[in-house]
Amino acid sequence: MSPPAVKVAAKEYGLDILQPNRLKDEGVIERLKSWNPDAIVVAAFGMILRQNILELPKFGCINVHASLLPRWRGAAPIQAAILAGDTVSGITIMQMDAGIDTGGIFKQREIPIEAQDTTESLSTRLAEAGAALLGECLPEIFTGTMKPYPQDETKAIYAPKIEKQSSGLVFNEPAEQLARRVRAYFPWPGSRIMIGDLEIKILQARAIPSGILAQGTRGIVEGFPAIGTCEGDLVIEELQPAGKKPMNGKVFLNGFRHWVE
Repeated sequence: MSPPAVKVAAKEYGLDILQPNRLKDEGVIERLKSWNPDAIVVAAFGMILRQNILELPKFGCINVHASLLPRWRGAAPIQAAILAGDTVSGITIMQMDAGIDTGGIFKQREIPIEAQDTTESLSTRLAEAGAALLGECLPEIFTGTMKPYPQDETKAIYAPKIEKQSSGLVFNEPAEQLARRVRAYFPWPGSRIMIGDLEIKILQARAIPSGILAQGTRGIVEGFPAIGTCEGDLVIEELQPAGKKPMNGKVFLNGFRHWVE
């Protein structure tokens, strides 16, 4: 869940919030112990909990994970789902263990991935669903009427952390994959191309599988700037040149005469 959604859920369900940069920071463990928590709920935390924390609460540590586990374990499940062309994502409420998203599952809820979803838009819907599902699960977990069931290890897929250097677009990939990349990497780390010394952020793009441009060649398709790939054309609908505001692709062409080589 996003930080705002975590705060909303915490207020609604009477949860205390702790957002340390590192679990080793001074006073973190002591504060957790002072609460004598029935459960510790983790959402979008990105750090592995050590055994001394996992064993601290009566009902253990519970994770709100933004995928339908065991698909897309790890740090970037939302980006991975968009990159893979998945049509559905979801929320998993799970019991944490020493592994990376390997614990038992309490409950899941599917959320469709729309054709134009970015990580930002899908994260918002998943955050809302996660807060609601957590609220449904906690009372049953506390009364013992809901028990976790094991994940199917044969279906496990890992979603590695996204790095900043992943933002550069390489046109030896199909246009459809690049369009997914633009959506998956919005708003961070973003998608970028270089034209000489000018960096351009690609904010919104779509693929035309039966393209007309040679791979790596810039051109104009349906009035928008486009670049040929190994399979199809990537049509750039919205972009942001360095030092400028975001703009429509057609507007960009009016002021940038050197797009077509």
